[in-house]
Amino acid sequence: MGAQALDSNHTKPLHMTRRQSLIALAGGIAGAVGPAVIGRAQPKGKGKVFIRTSGGSAEEGFRKAWYDPFTKETGIEVVSAVFDAAKVTAMVQTGNVAVDIGTFTAPQLTILARKGVIEKLDRSKFKLTNLNDIDRVDDYWLSKSVYATVIGYNTEAFPNRHPTSWKEFWDVKTFPGRRMLQDASSEYPDLEAALLADGVPMNKLYPLDVDRAFAKLKEIRKSIAKWWNSGAVSAQMLSDRAVIVGSIWESRITPLILAGAPLAIEWNQNMRNLYGMAVVKGAPNRDAAYLLMDYGQSPKVQAAIVQEVRIAPPNRKAYDYIDDKIARTLSTYPDHARRGFVNNSDWWVDNLERVAERWREFLLEG
Repeated sequence: MGAQALDSNHTKPLHMTRRQSLIALAGGIAGAVGPAVIGRAQPKGKGKVFIRTSGGSAEEGFRKAWYDPFTKETGIEVVSAVFDAAKVTAMVQTGNVAVDIGTFTAPQLTILARKGVIEKLDRSKFKLTNLNDIDRVDDYWLSKSVYATVIGYNTEAFPNRHPTSWKEFWDVKTFPGRRMLQDASSEYPDLEAALLADGVPMNKLYPLDVDRAFAKLKEIRKSIAKWWNSGAVSAQMLSDRAVIVGSIWESRITPLILAGAPLAIEWNQNMRNLYGMAVVKGAPNRDAAYLLMDYGQSPKVQAAIVQEVRIAPPNRKAYDYIDDKIARTLSTYPDHARRGFVNNSDWWVDNLERVAERWREFLLEG
């Protein structure tokens, strides 16, 4: 099948963690970046569209399943390039826009929308995609792909019964063993998991009760072998059995499971995290940009992307064209989606710095 595992760190700008890049973007730090043109507005009829991507191993799959078939059908060439949100911001601020579509995490897109860097989504442009079938469609962007934070565990350590909820994850007496949770330096700490463990229903999580969440994290800190700071570290910890259960991105644990590692996913109370895409304000090839997004989010193309890149499609209708064995490994599979919730990226954008400060205090408490 030639499927490639998606690198869940692929949206992270070089030399910056996700949290650092969000704080910088929210603070308006563009750094010493000029417009760094990847392409100029094309004369009418030239047929090009420019898309900012995060690169990585997934890009080859997107090109095979999405970009190249789009070019074959429309004659419009898709030119992709890798750079960070600050460069896109600089382009718009200087009026020298050389990219049409930006693909970023949901928090990054929220910030870009607030800064006026991306345009309000023109829903009338979507003819192949029913926007009601997409996991999330914001006023300024729509979901491009989805990954989930899940409970990952070692099946040899739990041959008969494993933690099936965050409450049971916190129950170290019934389910003893070393654990891991996410560090704020990677993205943000597992406050949602802590609140779920404390009895908060999934549909009542937001706004997060930060004090309550940190009080719950204190209860389990002695059983945490490591607060992991990257997707690679979390996968290595589980693979080496340095821990036997922990929070992990499903895109990191799934390749290990497919390779035969004695690991499994508990999908109950999973948290779906979104990547999205939007049209950059002042895009030189605006119409072509909408054509590319509409084509890429349509059900059959979404299914083709899954064949090349093991990434969950945001369009629920894509599952009509995905083999069930593959479908069950994806975070937006209907049964998995029903048992989970979508991360409220707007809340995190508004509270990221406050939580980061609390996290630093939490670590110093020992």
